[in-house]
Amino acid sequence: MQQKILEFTNILRKSGIRVSTAETIDAFKALDELSIEDRGVFRDALCATMVKRGEEVATFQQLFDLFWSGFYDSLREQFEEAGAGLAEMGVDLDELLKQIAEMLQDMDGEVGDLSDLARAMLLGDLNQLEQMIRAAAEASGVQNIENFLQVGFFSRRTLEQMGVEGASDELRDLAAALEEAGMDPDQVAALRRLIEGLTEAARKGIRNYTERELQQQNHDYMEKFRRETLLEKSFYHLSEDETRKMREVVERLAQRIKNILSIRRRRLKRGKLDLHQTLRRNMSHGGIPFELIFKQRKKDRPKLVILCDVSSSVANVSRFMLQFVYSLQDAFTKIRSYVFVAELGDVTELFREGDISQSIEKALDGGGVINVYTRSNFGYAFHHFWQNHLSVIDNKTTVLILGDARNNYNDPRAWCLRDIHNKAKNVVWLNPESPSAWGFGDSVMNRYLPYTDVAEECRNLKQLSSIIDRLVL
Repeated sequence: MQQKILEFTNILRKSGIRVSTAETIDAFKALDELSIEDRGVFRDALCATMVKRGEEVATFQQLFDLFWSGFYDSLREQFEEAGAGLAEMGVDLDELLKQIAEMLQDMDGEVGDLSDLARAMLLGDLNQLEQMIRAAAEASGVQNIENFLQVGFFSRRTLEQMGVEGASDELRDLAAALEEAGMDPDQVAALRRLIEGLTEAARKGIRNYTERELQQQNHDYMEKFRRETLLEKSFYHLSEDETRKMREVVERLAQRIKNILSIRRRRLKRGKLDLHQTLRRNMSHGGIPFELIFKQRKKDRPKLVILCDVSSSVANVSRFMLQFVYSLQDAFTKIRSYVFVAELGDVTELFREGDISQSIEKALDGGGVINVYTRSNFGYAFHHFWQNHLSVIDNKTTVLILGDARNNYNDPRAWCLRDIHNKAKNVVWLNPESPSAWGFGDSVMNRYLPYTDVAEECRNLKQLSSIIDRLVL
């Protein structure tokens, strides 16, 4: 057990969790006093002794699950699937194995005449199979895996090291011998189907082990790979789990931009060295610059007005844009937010009162001020803004519009956006559709384009991040 804990400690260290020798010894002492039979107690004991920072707990739990459990369960599921097909043929697996054993005895042979691997596969000895996979994987050097592109390579090496194809050939020869010995043709067909299922289960088990090893040995790389994949995945195709993870990615990106802003503000506050004034001020010192003079510069933070389409077709895009903007709200002098489908409503107060995530969900549901269960009408929404809210815009205001400009063949009232554009510092339109679709069908994006300063496709987080960067940096 101590050797396994040392291996686990090394994996934690590779993933950026600093575990000292003293903390490892503390883990040994804790486990001497506690029962390792209780998985929860065992995990909590290791976490309490090895993890020092709250943000490292999630990484610890992922690595704990990968290292200490899970593989046997997944292996069992794969081999159960291999036998599940027999039930469809009306064959009982236990009865089939019993009949095979009886016929082999009549043929002066035993299941034990098979190789260890072939026998373990046929009898479903998962403990032995797990040990064989681990040993073969270690011999193939899987602990040196570095990225996802190497999964196939190390899986094949482990298959060859383990001899899965040879074991499968043994089992196929066994089926042929039993057929010659007079086994019922239906039983032989069932056995052959079982053999193919067992072989495929072994292949999947080995690949699964290789992927888990990659997760353990290169946890940081895999997390970075997942984040980059999410950055480029369309908002339209996010699963529920990916949507949850995307919120975390948005927070990290927003924090990165805030850090850059903080550095720039410090530089702006100090200003740029004024060489001319520095030399003049230090004439009394013989030109030696004892006293430095800086040019004071001030960059005004922009005002921001958001007009956000919350119809179902763009809900995910709206969710992450609002989260991004309000995570950076200290980069703006003032933010006013409006949501619309056809009617337009002011939801600014939602973000002043509560948690950002809860406020965003309320805003996407109309914020209690509009009916979201209607058909999109951009012209109606812009006209309402022009009538009632145009006064919030001045020459320091950036107007950020998010929507697909699908207007259901209503009047686009582009002149309303023209007047908004004339008053504002600039108008930025983010459209989740490809530019090739703008102006086709019921899209009126081509009617609005002349009254925008920036109009870009925005259907994933990478594009959104790039545009927000330009707004605030």
